[in-house]
Amino acid sequence: MTVHLHEKGLFSWGEWAEQLSAELHKPGRAEDGSDYFDCWVAALSGLLISRGIADAGMILDLQKSWQRAAEATPHGKPILLENDPER
Repeated sequence: MTVHLHEKGLFSWGEWAEQLSAELHKPGRAEDGSDYFDCWVAALSGLLISRGIADAGMILDLQKSWQRAAEATPHGKPILLENDPER
């Protein structure tokens, strides 16, 4: 998703690298890198919010919807947003 949004011109690769680096170096981050994915999501969310593409509430609602979809999807089946029972 990050590469696709970059290719669409929403941000430069340098901007992405700077945002991700800032997340990775925040106090309290795991020294072993085990929270790298969390940093990636926070960096991408921050870029989307700062550009006015999404707001924090929209991102949180979508995360919750994907979680509900994952929990409602039978094992071995693809997780689809349509599987969210609240949609």
